Amino acid sequence: MAAPILSTERDAQLSYWKEHSTALTVEEMLLDSQAAKLDQEERPEILSMLPPLEGISVVELGAGIGRFTGDLAKSAKHVVAMDFVQSVIDKNKEVNGCHRNVEFLCADVTSPSLTFPRSSKDLIFSNWLLMYLSDDEVTALTKKMIFWLKRGGSIFFRESCFHQSGDHKRKNNPTHYREPRFYNKIFEECYIAEEDGSYSKLQLVLFKCVSAYVKNKRNQNQICWMWKKIKCTGPDGLKFQQFLDNVQYTQRGILRYERIFGEGFVSTGGLETTKEFVESLKLEAGQKVLDVGCGIGGGDFYMAEDFDVQVVGIDLSVNMVSIALERSIGRKCFVEFEVADCTEKNFPAESFDVIYSRDTILHIQDKPALFARLLSWLKPGGKLLITDYCRSRDEVSAEFLEYIKKRGYDLHDVDHYGQMLRDAGFVDVVAEDRTDQFVRILTKELDTVERNKKSFLQDFSEEDYEDIVQGWKSKLVRCGQGHQKWGLFRATKKM
Repeated sequence: MAAPILSTERDAQLSYWKEHSTALTVEEMLLDSQAAKLDQEERPEILSMLPPLEGISVVELGAGIGRFTGDLAKSAKHVVAMDFVQSVIDKNKEVNGCHRNVEFLCADVTSPSLTFPRSSKDLIFSNWLLMYLSDDEVTALTKKMIFWLKRGGSIFFRESCFHQSGDHKRKNNPTHYREPRFYNKIFEECYIAEEDGSYSKLQLVLFKCVSAYVKNKRNQNQICWMWKKIKCTGPDGLKFQQFLDNVQYTQRGILRYERIFGEGFVSTGGLETTKEFVESLKLEAGQKVLDVGCGIGGGDFYMAEDFDVQVVGIDLSVNMVSIALERSIGRKCFVEFEVADCTEKNFPAESFDVIYSRDTILHIQDKPALFARLLSWLKPGGKLLITDYCRSRDEVSAEFLEYIKKRGYDLHDVDHYGQMLRDAGFVDVVAEDRTDQFVRILTKELDTVERNKKSFLQDFSEEDYEDIVQGWKSKLVRCGQGHQKWGLFRATKKM
């Protein structure tokens, strides 16, 4: 006998969760045979990402059997724990009903009758919820959440993207395994008019893989976001992150670069220079590497797959990290990605054996402060490798200065760059002018794109082609004039 056809999205989701809510165990909620181990590792990790909970008002959407409810209740002033399956809410209440500051509510987040007062909540938390809603339902809920949230408050959510993670067999699976860019777009574009005539929007604070899944399942598809509600009185001046994503590193622009540099790469020489520079690091299995400005992940995948190291890739561009996550599907390597500003991100001291950065630090204005941070993150004896755009120590042309200003670059001559590393406390600093190699690579890349113009135009426009060709020719002119340089820097943290 054929299974009945379910009439709506909500019918399908309710039927699915009634099927998987009979035992009401962690194994059933995570739908994975490794559930106990994963829960032990991921729960504290997720909680560590949240803003301070002391004295705040929290709404936990899709609370399930309460894996997080008790922890939220320990510090928060008030928690509303909500789920749309009554038996699940009853189990949560059985476990966490001892917390007098928790209100248990059986309700569907898509219900028009579900509401909280405007600007009444400090944190809205969900762990695996939006993937059980339709696209339109996600959009509608996002608008509700920004209405409920106070200015300065946060929305935290975690979703499975791209594909299923758990290994439990399922008769049917109505889950929406979306690309991360779907959620980025919905939340980035959400605005609300406030009662005083001003506007509020959501600002991205966190976007990263769940490390426990990378470690235990070599799986980058478990992804967390946190957004902060902020005031906006009209068109804001672009934050640097927004400049990168909307101007310099648009999705189309990134894919154009990748066509030139090779699959997975957006830095000079692609895989060829990556192999050369990584070889000099003498990586050993099990070492931990930080890639500052990881781009779309090509170098990280190479290091993890060929040298069996653990790689953390950070980049300020949401578009870069989104594409890197897409490229990670099926690789089963120990690489995790995070949108993060290297000038603000905090890693524990002595976390990494190697720090690697390709053509990224040119964006950083206060390099001495960054180099001090990098030094603190390295273990004693740890290695640093950087390639970066540089400039002549002599006077340069007005055109080159305008190029630097337009891009927001901070460029130094190769020797001064090396001295900044020494001043930060690095030892065994080697600063090499690799401009001749840069010119050879640029010439080769330009020749390749010109010879393959027809193929390029099948995926990109004539304008895209001209932008690349003229951009590469301009770099060659600047290098030929002696204005633009390319540096390779190696350094060590003393034992």
